[in-house]
Amino acid sequence: MAGGLLLSAAAAALLTAALPAHDPSAGFEDPPPDKIVIKVATVNGSGCPAGTAAVAVSADNTAFTVTYSDYLAQAGGNSAPTASRKNCQLSLLVHVPQGFTYAIAGADYRGFASLQPGARGTQRASYYFQGSSNTEYRTHPFAGPYDDNWQATDETDWAQLVYAPCGVQRNFNINTELRVSAGASSSDEVSFMTMDSTDGDISTVYHLAWKECPQD
Repeated sequence: MAGGLLLSAAAAALLTAALPAHDPSAGFEDPPPDKIVIKVATVNGSGCPAGTAAVAVSADNTAFTVTYSDYLAQAGGNSAPTASRKNCQLSLLVHVPQGFTYAIAGADYRGFASLQPGARGTQRASYYFQGSSNTEYRTHPFAGPYDDNWQATDETDWAQLVYAPCGVQRNFNINTELRVSAGASSSDEVSFMTMDSTDGDISTVYHLAWKECPQD
């Protein structure tokens, strides 16, 4: 797979940005008219206890959003050692209309971080299709002092999109992770990092690109 499984670059996030315009010469098609269905097959991890993750598909079938309500990593003070790393692995069952396949064109993340001077935080994600030996990782570091919302985007070049096999059901797996290290900060000060929006939920948007499968 060219340049890894799915994502080839990291840039500043823009949660409301649209996907690049359709380029007929590149072989991309508009999203299929029938609604796709995305279900969470399994959810595992300390950042997403049972009942705290949900998936919603956009009306135009170009994106889906995963929301969480309990995803926080912290270090320092009286924090337990296990609190410094939280993760969530989603295995998604993606049903697409017959004759189409899809690829993940990008992923947008956002949250809040309160990092004391000397502390560090990290957001990391990996992506792979079931049955594939290739896993692509993207990492976004943050350094204290930091007390603000954070945003991060993983993107791929159109030429490097890797599509799910036509006519084969393959779960798509996403593993996200938050890490916080107290580092050189004062031992009695707590640093933390969450993925969360103004209403208290993590909002992670995954953008989809579509193409038609070849005719038999």
